[in-house]
Amino acid sequence: MTKPTDDAATDLLIKEVDEDLRQERLESLWKRYGGLFVTASAVLVVAVAGFQGWNAWDSKQRQQSSVHFNEATRLIEQGKRDQAQTILGKLVVDGTSGYRVLAELKLADLSQETGDLGAAAALYEKIAASSADATYRDVARLKAAYLKLDSADPAAIEKLAEPLSVESSAWRHSAREILALAAAKKGDNAKAADIYRKIADDQAAPQGLRARAAEMLAALGGAK
Repeated sequence: MTKPTDDAATDLLIKEVDEDLRQERLESLWKRYGGLFVTASAVLVVAVAGFQGWNAWDSKQRQQSSVHFNEATRLIEQGKRDQAQTILGKLVVDGTSGYRVLAELKLADLSQETGDLGAAAALYEKIAASSADATYRDVARLKAAYLKLDSADPAAIEKLAEPLSVESSAWRHSAREILALAAAKKGDNAKAADIYRKIADDQAAPQGLRARAAEMLAALGGAK
């Protein structure tokens, strides 16, 4: 019969052998893959440092773009449009993505304010067709549609406004008014009246827009 002391000694020996084997295996693995681990660690450090550096650079670029955009806005308020346009033009080329779009929108606004509606509409349509944030694209699409009401074919206006007239769109009320105007322009008074009626009855629509729709509906004689 095996003595308890023998069992304890055997267990201890097994543990020591296991530890030796484990140590040898770790040393073997380190010899085989240690270089890769060091390289991977170095790459990770470089990647983190690079990311932090890029973040700092990006933050600085956004700050600079913000300063330039605010300066252009201040110049516009002072009536110095030419100087503002120069700054905005540089922002379109060198600014960060968000400020590039804001600069383009501001340039389009300036063209509209000076009466160059064709240039303004073209700029708005360019933004609407770009990869900018959807909010900017929608604003540009809406403004382009408004500016083209007097000059463009109703079908072109409808193409611009219809995507914004869906229930989920924040611009649906204004877009529907544009569609009503486009319908009236092509002589479809029944369609125009139907749209105006829906706007006038829509409790969620702005009060001013509802009142305007009611007036237009009355002017059309409530066409059916």
